Amino acid sequence: MDTLKNISLALIIVGALNWLLVGLFQYDLVASLFGGQAAMLSRIVYTLVGIAGIYAITFFFTREEAEAEAK
Repeated sequence: MDTLKNISLALIIVGALNWLLVGLFQYDLVASLFGGQAAMLSRIVYTLVGIAGIYAITFFFTREEAEAEAK
């Protein structure tokens, strides 16, 4: 499970850095690397980042469960 969390966090960081570049410089790194926003590879990366973000929501619940068990 730690491997999945690490992959998820890496994808979230990639997405966050990409949005930072878009916000500051209007430069979409993912799109420029993979052939534009509509390119299949770009869409796959965007989808994986989104899925990683949804999965990261579970991090809040697992932390609460661990704290409850510790008490």
